[in-house]
Amino acid sequence: MQLRPFLLLALLAGPTVSAVAQQAPSAPRGPQWLNADSTKRTNQSNFRALEEWPAPNEYRNAAGSPGPKYWQQQVDYVIRTTLDTVEHKVTGTERMTYHNNSPDRLAYVWVQLDQDIERTDSRAALAQRALPRNIPEQARRFLAPEPVTNGGYTIPRVQLVAADGKKTDAKFFRNGTQMRIDLATPLATGQKAVIEIDWSFIVPEGGRNGRGVREKVRDGWLYEIAQWFPRAAVYDDVNGWQNVQFYGQGEFYLEFGNYDVSITVPHDHIVRATGALMNPLQTMTATQRARLATALAGDTAVFIVKADEVGQASARPAGTAPITWRFKAENVRDFAWASSKTYVWDAAGFRYQPGGRVIELHSVYPRDAMPLWDKISTKAIRQTMITYGRLAFEYPYPQASNVHGPVFGMEYPMIAFCGARPRADGTYDKSLEYALASVTIHEVGHNWFPMIVASDERRWTWMDEGLNSFLEYYGSLDFDAAWPKQTMRGPARNLTNYMRAPNQVPLMTESDAVYANFGNNGYSKPATGLVMLREHVLGEETFDRAFREYSQKWMFKHPQPADFFRSLVAGAGEEANWFWRGWFYTTYANDQAVTAVETQSAKELIGSDARGANYHRFTFQQQAGLVMPLHFEVVYEDGTKETIKLPADIWRNNEKEFVYGFFSNKVVTQVTVDPAEAFVDVNRANNVWKAPPKPIS
Repeated sequence: MQLRPFLLLALLAGPTVSAVAQQAPSAPRGPQWLNADSTKRTNQSNFRALEEWPAPNEYRNAAGSPGPKYWQQQVDYVIRTTLDTVEHKVTGTERMTYHNNSPDRLAYVWVQLDQDIERTDSRAALAQRALPRNIPEQARRFLAPEPVTNGGYTIPRVQLVAADGKKTDAKFFRNGTQMRIDLATPLATGQKAVIEIDWSFIVPEGGRNGRGVREKVRDGWLYEIAQWFPRAAVYDDVNGWQNVQFYGQGEFYLEFGNYDVSITVPHDHIVRATGALMNPLQTMTATQRARLATALAGDTAVFIVKADEVGQASARPAGTAPITWRFKAENVRDFAWASSKTYVWDAAGFRYQPGGRVIELHSVYPRDAMPLWDKISTKAIRQTMITYGRLAFEYPYPQASNVHGPVFGMEYPMIAFCGARPRADGTYDKSLEYALASVTIHEVGHNWFPMIVASDERRWTWMDEGLNSFLEYYGSLDFDAAWPKQTMRGPARNLTNYMRAPNQVPLMTESDAVYANFGNNGYSKPATGLVMLREHVLGEETFDRAFREYSQKWMFKHPQPADFFRSLVAGAGEEANWFWRGWFYTTYANDQAVTAVETQSAKELIGSDARGANYHRFTFQQQAGLVMPLHFEVVYEDGTKETIKLPADIWRNNEKEFVYGFFSNKVVTQVTVDPAEAFVDVNRANNVWKAPPKPIS
């Protein structure tokens, strides 16, 4: 055991040492904790264990991994649906097979009815706040959408299907955007229940959800259909039934299952959807099938439907009757689709290894989106495959589609809805290319988080939007190294204004309780924090190893926040309680300051100048509430510079002040805290110390 310096000084209480000690900066009297409640006689160190984390158990262990008794439900669907383009109506019937893998007997199944958010008496409608006094024209569509007067589900039939196929009417009741269906008998572990539901709804043009809408473009209507059928709510080991109502901000949380979906649309429509197309012979022409084969054999985009073929009879199979497109998807947590007669269609193949499995990349868009989508969309999907495959895991599904329409950015398994459209005359600025590339990387990237690493995004926005924005940052830099960083979520500098804002809530706030600055809270702050953690705290190699482990062990499972924190702790070998507490559980800011620079003769201090003629002491203070590593640049009189990087551990014994000392022959002329702007310092006015000018001799 080594004696620490201040203990040694106390033991050597001779007159010479005492004299030196009197000149040294005074030692703190008792622990100096930031944000401490002085009325409490408890441990309030930022470095203490997080009492907010739940105790590990047999379902989720202390290393953030699924435990030996981890379980989750499975729900399979067979759906038949029809799109009526006259009434803009979607009608469907579904057979839901609910597999109870929990240790509990279930007397009922809760189902999410997200379309009911469009009802005029929905809680989202009734809780709508008054419009602001001024709304920019470009924001009116989002802040003041046309009211939907005929929204919500019509549900004429809910039946239970017995093992012998006999159907009986089910008892059910609707509560807001949820419906409880009572089972004939409680469902034991390992048993399954089969439920059939008929339903219909009108596809809105806007509405409170905004994720499943229609739009009329130059060549006709296009439809993006999402959160469109009654879907079983999650029943898990943390919450039991997940009964969070759908208000629009928190997105969705669903069980994994297998889907068999048949979509009947007008003859001239093209459909893209979750899953693999099962009947190309009935839905595509021979020319289109040949073009697709060519596209998938290579890695550059090939037109399946060209711009000058839109609306031509030759671009569809013979006949005029409606066509049914059938898709199957395995192990997905939702299903979405898009349909229109206006689509141009391009596609390419992607392989992680030469000769490996082919992943289909598809983009569909109206001619209004050209020239832009044909240049950027499929290329950006490809980039997502590469970057996310490197940092998390290789894409496991057979295809990824990107669809242009009125939904500017939304994600579902294997299909994304993205915006960005040139002006009516076909011109656009370079920034629009970045906008389309970023939204494509982001929305396709959601396949990883939360479509596969399936967190509860209705509660915890940061677990999907934040982690995904973090990966999007590196995907964007991989897409274009010259990407303007001031437009990105990730660089610390871009978050400074938000961290100064008074109306923040902690990241660990449920999605629908984030009342302002939702984008900065759910996307930017977690992304920036993870960039800091990767590049300036743990190091890239250590972080990447831990992050990949988290991603891969929770594939097709339901992680909770503590599972993420514990996984990174275990994978990196670094507790970092100060980081999780400060960045995720509080709204404190970082304000580091250099408050004093002193220089003393080394001979006077230790009786020798062998280690340098001068001993420099720099006093740094944390003047806000966060603990962060301390980086500072020292400029010497001879013009040389050095950057010193100290870990957050410097604040363990005194979270408010740290005095750094070192020997040198050089004379210090300037000290700058956080010179690379790595830690979102909200007050840079106190970051620089400069030596006073020397008097003229």
